[in-house]
Amino acid sequence: MTKPSPPTSATSAASAASTSSVPSVPSVPSAPSAPPASAAFPSGRPEPESANGDGLLLFAHGARDPAWAAPFQAIAAELQNRRPGLPLALAYLELMTPDLATAAGALVALGCQRIQIVPMFLGSSGHVRRDVPPQVEALRREYPGVLFLLHDAIGEQPSVIRAMAAATLDVVSAVSSLPGALLTAPQDPAAASATEATRQP
Repeated sequence: MTKPSPPTSATSAASAASTSSVPSVPSVPSAPSAPPASAAFPSGRPEPESANGDGLLLFAHGARDPAWAAPFQAIAAELQNRRPGLPLALAYLELMTPDLATAAGALVALGCQRIQIVPMFLGSSGHVRRDVPPQVEALRREYPGVLFLLHDAIGEQPSVIRAMAAATLDVVSAVSSLPGALLTAPQDPAAASATEATRQP
């Protein structure tokens, strides 16, 4: 019987590599990774300004004409530009959506723990005195863990009064600087007639 030929050097090397135990290299411990955002902030990492759970809710009256809401939407947009990290909602008392309860619920869902409600009214009308407080009380009952702060009508703030007075003077001054402009400025026919009457000797 013939003896098997001895393995070649390549076969011996491969066999030795497969049968010999290679000592494992100790692993270097890696630096601990930061906790996932969901662990620290269940609703996502908040912006620095909203980390304290504050929210702002602008509350206007509402109207059937969609164009009526444009100034309030512009105010909300300007506030968002100035405070991009502040959760903000715009709600309406009637005729428009969302209402106060829906907007407040959306802010609570974002994690707001203190919601400041600013009535976007020029004065404390019957709506502000009679209709708004019961709705805010209902929110406090529904969300007992959230602090709801109701401010006075924004139009009663001294800074708003001064700003409106200054804007009024700007409008009047701009028109007065044009020769005869005050005589053609009114668009309402009745107002135009009244202005024309003042020109009669």
